[in-house]
Parts: sequence; structure tokens; C-alpha cells
Amino acid sequence: MSLEGQPTAIPEGEYADIGEGRRIHYHAAGSGTPVVFIHGSGPGASGYSNFQGNFPFFAERGFRVIVPDSLGFGLSSKPDVDYELDYVLAGLKALLQSLGVERCAVVGNSHGGALAIQLALDEPQLVSKLILMAPGGLEVRERYLEQRGIRSMFKAVSAPEGITPESLRKVLTLQVFDSQLITEALVTQRWQIAQLQPKRLFTTLRVPHLAPRLAELTCPVLGLWGNDDQFCPVSGAAILSEQCRDSRVVRLSRCGHWVMVERAPLFNQLCTEFLRE
Repeated sequence: MSLEGQPTAIPEGEYADIGEGRRIHYHAAGSGTPVVFIHGSGPGASGYSNFQGNFPFFAERGFRVIVPDSLGFGLSSKPDVDYELDYVLAGLKALLQSLGVERCAVVGNSHGGALAIQLALDEPQLVSKLILMAPGGLEVRERYLEQRGIRSMFKAVSAPEGITPESLRKVLTLQVFDSQLITEALVTQRWQIAQLQPKRLFTTLRVPHLAPRLAELTCPVLGLWGNDDQFCPVSGAAILSEQCRDSRVVRLSRCGHWVMVERAPLFNQLCTEFLRE
């Protein structure tokens, strides 16, 4: 596979046609209970770049992992449309249907966490458990716009010259507590894709306020949040804990927005134990 005639910086997986000329790209590994990983937003995001340090661990421990790129991200189609939550989620639902997934656990980070919550609300018979890392949608929009990381991301994608490697690196550095985790390989993975993403993706990516509906969730929920998150306010951890009927929430010191990256061994252990219960 090539991207604009160049080899891809992220490994190519498989594709599912979901209609209207659109395709969802995904990685799959392992066998057993299906676990779907839904990545966050941001320039250049993909399932692989978000979860490359996690999903092989799950696959090795008896789970069937499915790691898609949402529409507009990774190697999936990037139509010039409005990217409301329902539109992006419809693509993920079509993927799961095409793969014959009737029941699964879902892991979601940031925007992917909001997608995971909405999926569980829409299809409670489909989602057995939720693992949410600093999910979006738990505060009103104005609260997110106050966050340093969100402001940096919007500045980068809305600049007249478009996003640059330098502005991308700055956004990525704000995702973590330890900036040394932002490697050249990761920047390259994201930069290659960021160049192809339509600006309309970021101007129309909307998440509804989901906190009032958390009590409707019927499945067990594991939440993880870094105390130094600069994208999703850490106050959302208390909202998850208080509003979900069956939840446990872990807060981590010296950790930013990417719990699965900064605390990968702990994340992998906690999540696989939770899924086995």
C-alpha cells in the first residue's frame, strides 16, 4: 500500500468496504473474545499509532483484537464531509457488522472514548465492557476549549499554512507528561497522515455532551485518567465514577492524556484483568 505514492509509515492491515466508496482500514490479531480499540482524534491519528504498544499484548493473552482507523484518520477513507460523532460511529458500526462481531469489549481514548460510550448507548447488546481513557463528551464544549492541548491543536490545524511538522510535534508533546516519549518514528507516523486529512475534519468534529446519559450504560466500565491531562479535564474522572452504575476509575500521577502510552505495562495489565472478570 502507498499513501500519495509513498510507503506508509504505519503498517498496512486490512480493509472493509462500508459503502459509498468508503473503506475502513484496520489491524486484527489473535482469537477469542473480540476487543475493539478506538483511537482519539488529532492530526495524523490512527489506531496503530495510538495502540501499537497495547494490542499485541491483548492478542497474546487470548483476545481477538480489532484496531480500526476511524473515517478521516489513518489509512481509512477521508471524504470531504462533516464529521459529526454519528457519522464517524456509523463507519465503525459498519466495520463491526462486516466482521461479524456480535458482542465485544471496547477500548476508547479521548474522541474514541466518546465513540465507545455512544456505541454502548446505541447498541447495549453489542458492548460487554467499556475501557475509557480520558473520554471526550463528559464536559460541555467550552470546558474543552479552555484546555492548553485543545487550543494548541486547533491553532495547528487552522493556521493559514496548515499543519507543519513543528506544530504537530508541539501538539504531540502536550499529549504526554514525559516529552521523550514523542519519538521521530511517532512524529513520522502522524505527519504522513496529517498532510492528507481535510481541514473540514477538524472544523466539524463534534461530540455531544454525554455525561447526562452515563447512567444508562448497563455494562461495567473501567476508566483511566492522567492527572496531567491537557486535553480532557481530569474532572471527568469523577463524573465517570459518580454517574456510571458499575464503574471503577484509576487516576495516575505524572501522566498525561495518553495513559496507554505513558503507562503501557500497567494499562495492559489492568485492562486484561478487567476483561477476564
